[in-house]
Amino acid sequence: MLGQRIVSALILIPLALAGVFLGAPYLDGLVALFALAMAWEWVRVCHGGRVGAAGVAVLLAAAAGVIAYRFAALPAALAILVAGAVVAALVAEAGARFWHGLGAIYVGLPCLAMLWIRGDTQPGLNTLLWTLVLVWSVDTGAYLAGRTIGGPRLAPSISPKKTWAGLGGGLLAAALVGALGAAWLGLQSWWPLAAIAAALAVVEQGGDLAESAFKRRFGVKDSSNLIPGHGGVLDRVDGLLTVVVAVAGLMIVTKGGVDTWQ
Repeated sequence: MLGQRIVSALILIPLALAGVFLGAPYLDGLVALFALAMAWEWVRVCHGGRVGAAGVAVLLAAAAGVIAYRFAALPAALAILVAGAVVAALVAEAGARFWHGLGAIYVGLPCLAMLWIRGDTQPGLNTLLWTLVLVWSVDTGAYLAGRTIGGPRLAPSISPKKTWAGLGGGLLAAALVGALGAAWLGLQSWWPLAAIAAALAVVEQGGDLAESAFKRRFGVKDSSNLIPGHGGVLDRVDGLLTVVVAVAGLMIVTKGGVDTWQ
């Protein structure tokens, strides 16, 4: 399993980095493909392995939202996501209406956040690159610490394999990425970015647990088997989905990207 995880990472990470460096329209196309894959996984979990009419609404909303962001504007893209969520909830079967509606937002909003963060500027590129490295480092630190140290479970009723040691490893990895990021960007002080990174590590782990709770609600172990060693796309990027939204919010509040967080 570890070997499969490494091979999958060696394929997916360069693909993601290429999209980030190239920007639009390449990143838009890549994000749209991932949005479709995540929406497909989400609705199949909600609908017993099938898509259905509500699932089609979620798929269309996720893809159309990304396209609208590029050719229209962010408000139009957000309106499409909301409309897709409403339609999906209305046509879904009883008991899954909320989950289908949530799927359009859960998948679509982080995709829009990622494109908005990247933008067409160097600060946007720096911020998105730093965010990706942060999430990958938190996942790696949590995995290594959890496997090596073990100990008490973090949330046994949601994700039995997660430990407090893993959370600590993720926090340390994040703080290191923050400090190194400050040096890379030439910031005067390293500790503000290290503190922000540690806080985002908690957000990342929260996103991981949220997706685990969703799967447990429907009695599913993996969202799909699209990525060997990882399960589905949602299983691989669950933490990233929450972090990119948090980073976008932080950029709005601070009126700047990672280059200014000091």
